[in-house]
Amino acid sequence: MSIILYSTEGCHLCEQAYALLAEAGVSEQVDVVDIAFDDNLFSRYGVTIPVVSFYDNESVSELSWPFDAAELALWLKSHGIN
Repeated sequence: MSIILYSTEGCHLCEQAYALLAEAGVSEQVDVVDIAFDDNLFSRYGVTIPVVSFYDNESVSELSWPFDAAELALWLKSHGIN
């Protein structure tokens, strides 16, 4: 199981998304991935960051910005997190 926050340096929306993850109590489970250093990630997420992704052995689920604390909590709960 892995939670990834696709982000980039200087992105104030990404900082807000990370703050929501911290408020949800899952920041220690989050890997922040800077899309600027990967052409494929930049191509996929360049105009949609921040994006939170959940990976387990069977599936991938993404929550794209904009989202609020309630939407994030529901998304996390749907994946058995928190």
